[in-house]
Amino acid sequence: MTQHNEVTSSTTPAALNDSAPAADTIDPQIRRKVVAASFIGNFVEWFDYAAYGYLAVTIAAVFFPESAPQTALLLTFGLFAISFLVRPLGGFVWGHIGDRIGRREALSWSILLMSGATFAIALLPGYLTIGIAAPLLLLALRLVQGFSASGEYAGASAFLVEYAPANRRGLYAAVVPASTAAGLLLGSLMAALLTGLLDPEQMQSWGWRIPFLLAAPMGLIGRYIRTKLEDSPVFLELTEDESASKTPVSSLFRNHWKQLLLAAGAVLLNAVGFYVILSYMPTYLSQELGLASSLAYLATTVALATYIGFIFITGMLSDRFGRRRVLMTASVLFILFTVPAFMLLETGNFAMILVVQVLLGAMLTLNDGTLPSFLAEMFPTRVRYSGFAVSFNLSNALFGGTAPFVATLLIASSGSVLAPGWYLMGAAVVSLVAVALSVETSKKPLT
Repeated sequence: MTQHNEVTSSTTPAALNDSAPAADTIDPQIRRKVVAASFIGNFVEWFDYAAYGYLAVTIAAVFFPESAPQTALLLTFGLFAISFLVRPLGGFVWGHIGDRIGRREALSWSILLMSGATFAIALLPGYLTIGIAAPLLLLALRLVQGFSASGEYAGASAFLVEYAPANRRGLYAAVVPASTAAGLLLGSLMAALLTGLLDPEQMQSWGWRIPFLLAAPMGLIGRYIRTKLEDSPVFLELTEDESASKTPVSSLFRNHWKQLLLAAGAVLLNAVGFYVILSYMPTYLSQELGLASSLAYLATTVALATYIGFIFITGMLSDRFGRRRVLMTASVLFILFTVPAFMLLETGNFAMILVVQVLLGAMLTLNDGTLPSFLAEMFPTRVRYSGFAVSFNLSNALFGGTAPFVATLLIASSGSVLAPGWYLMGAAVVSLVAVALSVETSKKPLT
């Protein structure tokens, strides 16, 4: 076997099969680099992405100042949702690159695109300066963000699963949602700090731009780290044997369509829950329930901090008890407790709101911490990146990116602030059925 500069000489073809167990022959230092690169790169991408969601109220005032507040917010979340329409396309493109050329190549370029688009948003003039061109330019850059983000989560998850020891794939893959939550946490802290220190006029003038400006240096650091890594041994083995798929996406639809449908259904709870609980919640608490913005951000920040710890616990639980059992438990908990949780939020009591957000986050980690390993294990190495990227981004395009918009619209049309809870409960039902129809993947060797 040809040697690669990041894989030890003990990595043999036999060792690349989990049944052999492969990953135990990888230098632990290499594995730490992979974990660090996956964490940092994903963290950077999702900090960039989170900035838009947490500053939605200010962005609405900058780009839609002539609209009523709720209409402006709907338009802002509408742009957020539209940017997700390109994510399935991005899933196809990044999946092809990741399965055909390499995981590292896809991940290195995706972070560069995301950071560049986010930095450009910071430089945009508002509506009062250039009129309708302002929101149109914002939409264009949001589309670039959506396209680049579609390759990040799937690629980092596949990368970690392929490097992880066979009995710890759930724990290693949990690094991806943990880094996502860490990016959101920094975004929430930034939003809380800016809204606490600056008045509304300063926020609309220049304060909202600060998180977006940070994208450039952070993105360059993330890309540098990723270019220093080698692709996973199991993928390199495919390329050496010239057995990597030349058309991974078409192979995916031709030979793995059932897994693709079940994976997309399993993602639904994650798609809706992630954006409702971790991104939309500060806006919901402040705009719909009348909680002070600083308190809304504080509650979300505390929930995100605890969320990161719960994620790793969930990864370990999925390694011990299996992916299906943990994912189904998450769905059942959301079906039973989501609407009552939103009723408690409606009380307006900050201590109660804080407890509910932490508990909702803990419930979501049962799904979020397990899903990356579950999806990566559902597909063989030849189409792993494509299968994950297409299923994950399809559900997120249809239901994740639209979640803040749908939640706001449902409240406006029904007059009930409980509407997001019912919507989230419905997503949990669909995911429960999809996971129940799937097979257990935690003990399955990577092929």
